[in-house]
Amino acid sequence: MDTIFALASAQGKAGVAVIRVSGPQALAAGAELCGRTLPARGMTLCTLRDAAGDPLDQALVLSFTAPQSFTGEDVVEFQTHGSTAVVSAVLNALQEVQGLRMAEPGEFTRRALENGQLDLAQVEGLADLIDAETEAQRKQAQVILAGGLGKLAESWREKLIRAASLIEVTIDFADEEVPVDVTPEVTALLSDVQKDLESETAAVKIAERIRSGFEVAIVGAPNVGKSTLLNALAGREAAITSEYAGTTRDIIEVRMDLAGLPVTLLDTAGLRETDDHVEGIGIALARRRAEKADLRVFLAEDDEILDVELREGDIRLRPKADLRSDPVGAISGRSGQGMDALIAHVSKVLTNRSAQAGIATRARHRDAMLTALESLTEAQQILQRGPEFYDIAAEEMRSAIRALELLVGRIGVENLLDEIFSSFCLGK
Repeated sequence: MDTIFALASAQGKAGVAVIRVSGPQALAAGAELCGRTLPARGMTLCTLRDAAGDPLDQALVLSFTAPQSFTGEDVVEFQTHGSTAVVSAVLNALQEVQGLRMAEPGEFTRRALENGQLDLAQVEGLADLIDAETEAQRKQAQVILAGGLGKLAESWREKLIRAASLIEVTIDFADEEVPVDVTPEVTALLSDVQKDLESETAAVKIAERIRSGFEVAIVGAPNVGKSTLLNALAGREAAITSEYAGTTRDIIEVRMDLAGLPVTLLDTAGLRETDDHVEGIGIALARRRAEKADLRVFLAEDDEILDVELREGDIRLRPKADLRSDPVGAISGRSGQGMDALIAHVSKVLTNRSAQAGIATRARHRDAMLTALESLTEAQQILQRGPEFYDIAAEEMRSAIRALELLVGRIGVENLLDEIFSSFCLGK
């Protein structure tokens, strides 16, 4: 296998830059630049030199031997001064070392996956952690990176292997001393997994929102202060405001952090009847986005009939509180009246919804779990038809196991036999 290297820290000037080397030639390459043998696992302070012996930089060099490293291979990391010139010089020197090549995007993590250091869900968690902008995203990504989803999938998988092994024993070893009717235990195992899968699948949508961001749409008629409110919440002039109706014709989006949650505010076109073709397109788009939004803030008078139906959790406020003698239940982006209460309300609603999030965070996770759930439902139905159909039920269980293995990116077919022989001491 090739030995690869790349800058592991961010591009540009910094106090420290980290350059990573991974593969069978990593320790030898580190020794070549340091001019000394590196320890199997440890730290070395040395002056890095190129092939001509010219000094490049003084660096702290960390060495790790397989499999005790991020990639599961021999790894060397150079912690150099973070100037672009130093980084470029060290990378050029590594390029000259025989057997080394520049890593491709994501190749270190891919090797960690291939070498069993991470499962597929953990790889996704690592990507989410790197992209995390809010506290909720960081915490969610940390759970996935720590193997939370893999552990959950493995617990389901173990139960299904146990259930399938009981069925297999009944089919293949009927003359041995094994339980004659394994249906009650098998049914209980399948029911436990089904219940967990149903719960986790239902919670994926909220977890996805924590990862990608909740959408909060500001909805109302023209000139009620939607754009002014958006600008006030964003703390900048994100949307054009004017006294003319129809100024906002497209969806204006502003990304922000509310109570540690990623939130995208949507300023929509004013809802009204219009003969203007372009404005009509904007209004139709506003209605569609408002329907899809996780939460809507309606700016409307008490007696005003809304074009978009309120849902549970939506917020309805009277606009332009600064122009009212009675500002109760009203808000103004211009004066700031009611802003704190609105932010607190939105934060509370989304925080409560976030509490329902599961560990699985992606559509791929949901699809794998739904596939497993369908197979288990079918297996339960087949079991009720009697022992002569156990082989079909066992195949449905194996399908569910494969779906869970796809969930974390691992495929194994020998574990079913291992469970049979170890659980029932069948020395055949």
